[in-house]
Amino acid sequence: MFISFATFAQKQDTLSITLENVKYAYPVKYFNLNTEGQDLRMAYMDVAPTAFNNGRSVILFHGKNFGGYYWTDVIKALTAKGFRVIVPDQIGFGKSSKAFIHYSFHQMAKWNKQLLDTLGIQKASVLGHSMGGMLATRFALMYPNQTEKLLLENPIGLEDYKSFVPYVSTEQQYQTELKSTAESVKKYYQSSYFTVWKPEYDELVRIAGGVTHSADYPRWAKVAAMTFSMIYEQPVFYEFPNIKVPTVLFIGKSDRTIVGKGLLSPDQQAIHGQYQFLGKQTAAKIYGAKLIEFDDIGHIPHVENPTEFIIALLGSLQ
Repeated sequence: MFISFATFAQKQDTLSITLENVKYAYPVKYFNLNTEGQDLRMAYMDVAPTAFNNGRSVILFHGKNFGGYYWTDVIKALTAKGFRVIVPDQIGFGKSSKAFIHYSFHQMAKWNKQLLDTLGIQKASVLGHSMGGMLATRFALMYPNQTEKLLLENPIGLEDYKSFVPYVSTEQQYQTELKSTAESVKKYYQSSYFTVWKPEYDELVRIAGGVTHSADYPRWAKVAAMTFSMIYEQPVFYEFPNIKVPTVLFIGKSDRTIVGKGLLSPDQQAIHGQYQFLGKQTAAKIYGAKLIEFDDIGHIPHVENPTEFIIALLGSLQ
């Protein structure tokens, strides 16, 4: 039977929407949850120290377009310094269940607290990237006694997007998500996430783009739309002054991320998403916050310049 090269390539690139065929750097376990009458599975890695155990833990919260797979360098560095590292895929992301539920940062924070409780971890430093920064902020606000330090890496939510981005319904956003392709994912990553594209970033595209070939992709797209609405409708912007835990912001100054950027005119895009200013403004709102900035780095410092980021991170955890 003849199979065209294009068909073969698609089959090779197809990924399931729970990433069964994506190998994570460390063993993946599952935390069982029940919400809204549904049994869900929350995937996570629990990585023990490779050096002398310092008795401290760090939990890593990924961004909206990622899962635990992009934290490998950070996990290695932290465990080598004696930290236990917990790396969940949030419900709706990565290897976790793609549930049709009401998505809430409050609920996500509670689930992560329950995971830490189950693992016997009473206190952890919380590192959140991008959307994970919004979640980490909510976690620190809800559970200050369980948060040793709040570490925010180019978090989104430093602006209230609903104050300037036109509203779109979850259904409208779903129709937009359905149009995603591997090619459009790569174009977005190139234009939005990195200052200079490197071949190693193609693996991130392979994962994010691979699910678009899945027969179950409409479910992935629906969840992506639901979590877009969560980000838009549940700002943490107004609550930064309420944070009571030691906080460090790690900011790639070339980042220009805006949630809903495509809904804005070029003039509006030029006004917002200016992380070289947003980092300073946000640090000023959080009592005692420390700001660490990276020149010529975009949205994902731990991927674009892992050496510099890890040095800064380890220094901040001392």
